[in-house]
Amino acid sequence: MGNSRSRPSSRSWTGEAPVKTTVFKRDEPPGITYRIPSLIYIREQESFFAFAEKRTSASDHDAKLIVMRRGTVEKTSIEWSPIQELTTACLPEHRTMNPCAVFENKTQTIHLFFICVLRRTTERHQICTGKNQARLCYVFSSDFGKTWSQAKDLTETVIGSEIHRWATFAVGPGHGVQTKSGRLVIPAYMFYIHHRCFCYPMPCFTEPHAFSFYSDDCGKTWQLGTRMRLKSCECEMAEVLDHKGQSYLYCNARNTKGHRVEALSQDDGADFTKAHHARMLVEQPHGCQGSVVAFKVPEYASSAEGDDETTWLLYTHPTNRKKRRDMGVYLNRAPLQGCQWEEPLIIHEGPSGYSDLAFCEDTNTFACLMECGQQSELEEIAFMQLDFKHMLE
Repeated sequence: MGNSRSRPSSRSWTGEAPVKTTVFKRDEPPGITYRIPSLIYIREQESFFAFAEKRTSASDHDAKLIVMRRGTVEKTSIEWSPIQELTTACLPEHRTMNPCAVFENKTQTIHLFFICVLRRTTERHQICTGKNQARLCYVFSSDFGKTWSQAKDLTETVIGSEIHRWATFAVGPGHGVQTKSGRLVIPAYMFYIHHRCFCYPMPCFTEPHAFSFYSDDCGKTWQLGTRMRLKSCECEMAEVLDHKGQSYLYCNARNTKGHRVEALSQDDGADFTKAHHARMLVEQPHGCQGSVVAFKVPEYASSAEGDDETTWLLYTHPTNRKKRRDMGVYLNRAPLQGCQWEEPLIIHEGPSGYSDLAFCEDTNTFACLMECGQQSELEEIAFMQLDFKHMLE
């Protein structure tokens, strides 16, 4: 367990701990490295779809392409397919980064968003020069990952001239969401250039802001949402319903002020208001990506009398205040009533990094795909299933 002054009060798993299964593993000695997990569960297929970046080293500028594995649920186990390289998810002379998948229920289509960055251009170089080198792209699969379309570049048609105010941008990473209205929402963030001096950007006035891309026609066309006003970075989103069936889109974003940023949207993610720092969710000095997922309150765990929500939230993130260590899962039983997060349950003690959650509504279980290891969080991307009833106990 970590130092109590470095990590907020937390709980360890009681009884038999969930089994961690390695899905992507770094080569030894360090060479090929897998980073940036993305996970979705498709109920009709009883299958998980796990995505990650394949890199020639741990560095961002050594990212190459996106890989995928399908995990089919058997009676007592999950059978994982071999690693599949998504060779169409790319642009010439660009590297592919930040997988962010979403499943469209009506057309039974997986949409996989990502960015393509020119050669080895770093994010820091783009911020300092104000010259964006990232492209907004996606591929789709209509046969549950067996084949994928050619990459489509949406930068000009969706972002347009607005891109000139962005030093750079990215999607997710992690997963998108489809709301009850049918809207597809892809979380994203940009580094917005607030001020220039003689046409040159001022890095101290170039700040990250979370926002979303969204589609109201099953993914045929996409639109650009409004940026969150509060400084915020990598994010994920989840739909919360109150007892009247009113929909709210919740956003949880990375920050560098010691705590996460939260916000709510009442228009399916087109605009976010009431952004605030979540004092119960710690953030490391340089921040780390986290994952959030919404789910209907199970009958055996109905909310307290008087609560407006019929939806709860789960959130995963390293719990140590100083380092990326000790992956925790947090529960929020009242997401519309401010920061109501309970103390985290530690699911991996030791180095932990990015993660992605998926909810399996037919079994009321959750799955987590996370970067973790014994000496470094870059050692592997592991899969873990969590029984919610056991978590409550």
